[in-house]
Amino acid sequence: MTDFKKDMAKIQALVGDAFTATGGLVALADGGVMSGPKLQQTLEKTAAGFEKAVLELRALCEKYSPGEGGYGRRPAAPFQSVDGSVEVLGYNWLHIRLNTLLPHCRYQTPTWLSDTIRRLLDAFEARGNTIPYFRERAMLVIDEHSEMDGRRVFDQDNKGWKAVCNALKGRAVPDDDQYTLAVSLLSTPSQENVCHITLMDLRDASDFFALHSGDYVSGSIYG
Repeated sequence: MTDFKKDMAKIQALVGDAFTATGGLVALADGGVMSGPKLQQTLEKTAAGFEKAVLELRALCEKYSPGEGGYGRRPAAPFQSVDGSVEVLGYNWLHIRLNTLLPHCRYQTPTWLSDTIRRLLDAFEARGNTIPYFRERAMLVIDEHSEMDGRRVFDQDNKGWKAVCNALKGRAVPDDDQYTLAVSLLSTPSQENVCHITLMDLRDASDFFALHSGDYVSGSIYG
């Protein structure tokens, strides 16, 4: 069996598993009964299955279509920043802007979010930039900018912020344990629905929060 055929068989299996996971949801739609927590767990398990298949497909797109132009050597499509951006602020703080809010996540860490952040960092390095690496204790601040109508998940413990830590582990910090990485979750009223992620030396935390509280609503600390 060729490598391509093996890869396609793997994709089929992943999609098949994901489709099978929808069975419980279809039964519920047909009049079945399921508790709230069980429904949430089933939804997240189903989403995780499809996410796994999509991430594998992403990897295969790169494996079989390397370089500029994609399939059939067509001209590359115009670049659109639909997922986010990366920059290093003047204090040597790593700043990542995601053009989305943190997803609901009680039972499954959203792998698509970790993958998206990793790809943003890859693109940042590919442009000749260097990602700051914090060997000592670091502070991670995740600041969601949203309007009330645009926010659906209000409990911080139900948000997929752990996916951010997973993406930065080994890349910008040596580990994401509590003695290496401190985490702060903030919310800022805004007309935008975006997520600002800032990683800094823990010693800089007081400077960050002083700047943040000085212009809380507009969030101009992010440039």
